[in-house]
Amino acid sequence: MIAAAATDALEQGLWGWDPLAGIVSVWAEADGRALVWRRIPASDELLREEDHFRPWALLARPQDIPRAPGVTCRELTGPGELRYLVSSADPQIFRSLRQLDRQQTLILTPEEQYLVSSGRTYFGDLGFHQLRRMQFDLETTGLSPESNRVFMIALRDPAGQCEVLETRDSTEAGEADLIRRLVDRVRELDPDVIENHNLQGFDLPFLHRRAQLLGVGLALGRVGSGLRQRAGRKRIRYIAPGRELIDTLDAVLRYDFATRELPDHGLKAVARKLGLAAPDREYIPGDRIYAEYQRDPARVRRYATADVEEVSGVARLLGGAAFALARIIPRRYERLSDAGAATGVIDPLLVRAYLRAGAALPINSGGDGTPHTGAALHLFASGVASRVVKADVASLYPSLMRAFRIGPARDHLGAMLLLVDRLVERRLAAKAAARLAPEGSEERHTHEALSAAMKLVVNSAYGYLAAGRLTRFADVHAANEVTRRGRETLQLMCRELADRGVTLLEADTDGVYFAVPQHWCEADERRVVAEVAALLPPLVNLEFEGRYAAMLSHEPKNYALLTNSGELLLRGVAFRSSRAEPFGENFLRRSIARLLVGDIAGVRETYLETLAALRARQLPTYDVSSKVRLSRSAAEYAESSINRREFVYEAMLSAGRTAWTAGERVRIYHSRAGSGRVLVENEDPRDYNIDYYTRLLQTTYAARLARAFDPSAWATLFADADQLSLFTDPIPEIRPLLTLQTGLN
Repeated sequence: MIAAAATDALEQGLWGWDPLAGIVSVWAEADGRALVWRRIPASDELLREEDHFRPWALLARPQDIPRAPGVTCRELTGPGELRYLVSSADPQIFRSLRQLDRQQTLILTPEEQYLVSSGRTYFGDLGFHQLRRMQFDLETTGLSPESNRVFMIALRDPAGQCEVLETRDSTEAGEADLIRRLVDRVRELDPDVIENHNLQGFDLPFLHRRAQLLGVGLALGRVGSGLRQRAGRKRIRYIAPGRELIDTLDAVLRYDFATRELPDHGLKAVARKLGLAAPDREYIPGDRIYAEYQRDPARVRRYATADVEEVSGVARLLGGAAFALARIIPRRYERLSDAGAATGVIDPLLVRAYLRAGAALPINSGGDGTPHTGAALHLFASGVASRVVKADVASLYPSLMRAFRIGPARDHLGAMLLLVDRLVERRLAAKAAARLAPEGSEERHTHEALSAAMKLVVNSAYGYLAAGRLTRFADVHAANEVTRRGRETLQLMCRELADRGVTLLEADTDGVYFAVPQHWCEADERRVVAEVAALLPPLVNLEFEGRYAAMLSHEPKNYALLTNSGELLLRGVAFRSSRAEPFGENFLRRSIARLLVGDIAGVRETYLETLAALRARQLPTYDVSSKVRLSRSAAEYAESSINRREFVYEAMLSAGRTAWTAGERVRIYHSRAGSGRVLVENEDPRDYNIDYYTRLLQTTYAARLARAFDPSAWATLFADADQLSLFTDPIPEIRPLLTLQTGLN
């Protein structure tokens, strides 16, 4: 338990103690200088203030403490290993400390050192709508900044007005002038935030390289002459000091991780799904944009303008969680937009809380070798079910942590459980406030964003416990105890539901899917869920979430749902994968949609249509290509290929690519000759291997429907038209199956 005298300090450490309002960006240097930009809500005035802090680091070993003038050291209390708080105004001290064993040190970025030590956070009482946000999007002649160029840049200013900048000629001088005009417009508009979709994956790397090659300054920040770089989780991230660079792809990925309802993560697909796309929105294939610009520049201008309008909408709808997190977590807004929930969100809060309390922090430890038992997951039936209900378990594992006070053993202050308690309280308060606010109002949007942010952090608390060496307060024993109680709770739910006459389909820590008898109405479904909810441990909430017309259960956490309004939802890598060929995903969506309405002849028709299109090479090469991420550089593959050649990298070499970087994404397909080929933008050779892709259609994609039929019926549905025998099942007589597994049913 937390001593009463320490509670206030711990609360301050968790949430911050300096309520300075309106911070929209922070830039700090290793010598202790900090620039803070604040926007005053009442006047929209932007203030630039200079502040100073004492740069600091935490060390575990006394022998690592620098013996140099101006270095101070304070020993923290408690059992943690990181107990020596070292500070100095000399940047060289920290350059040397960064060479030490990372397990024995904690050195944050200068901005985070400043925010932690000052007790400040971003935004304060500033609303999302009060940020000055600008969007820009590049249109280029191709994907390689080495050989292609920028010919158009669409802008949307903070007031919502759009403009298009274009090259005045097709020379490098014209492109250089275009980039300079972009820099000038950013300086004139002075946004707090710059946004785009895949900003960090394409626009900024492309723009940065083109500016380098052309010798153009790229001063997009409020200080300095160019972009800076930081190492991200998967790739280099760019920084414009004094502004926050927000990639809306990060918000989309975070949203889809929670909902699993987006058909694709590209801007156009997301905008359509969220209702942001205008009815007359221009769509131009990416590989044809420059050719279309030469033919009809006005159409490309409309296309580019729609891009920035949609980016603004996506940021407004999905970016609220990161904005709300920035109000409580001592990190830059742009870092929170792409941060992992455990190490990027929870850890900074715990670090600040411990330092505020003067307590030593533990080092990251691999534990004692005890294995993590994993989450509870049950598949009770596979195949097709109708009249399906989902009962949702709201934050099961965090609720069990709270109910049974299960926290990490090394957290002697009890900060983790206090954090989870307060986050749940804040989330419930935000949900209640959102319900009271007018629909569509900024107030409601703000409360909903706060609720989503609190849910994100709360749900990551268990993952933090189970993360092993990745988090400093990880505790596999505590995680296993949460898992054990989770299994008990899930078994209780499933047993009680089954006793009330439902057919269990799938259950995990997110909830339970089950099918109900034909004669039940929605009131019966809600009554059963409420009865079972009353039997659960305190603080564990089971809620009626939704009803579905039908469900295809394939494997655990891999299923398709048909809503009562006719919308098809696909969940899991069996049905949605970034590496899947577009023709296969299209086949799955069409065939499953027909399966779930009982149109078995339509399933067969979809298969034969896809088969015929492949054999006639009617499908574009893009549709049979697969997007792959190169995990090794060219040099790394050259070393490993001595023993083992790999299809993807051999395709790169066959395309004349002798240099590439780890993390690059390319589209690969199987050619007529059987070798791999790289799909080049603006080309559609249609030389793909028909035999390979027709086999793939049956053995990979049609196989995803195997659980819906008995083997002979499946073989009939997915056989060639000229291969049906007299003994196959008549298609009009084929019915989908639901096969019950051993379990509570």
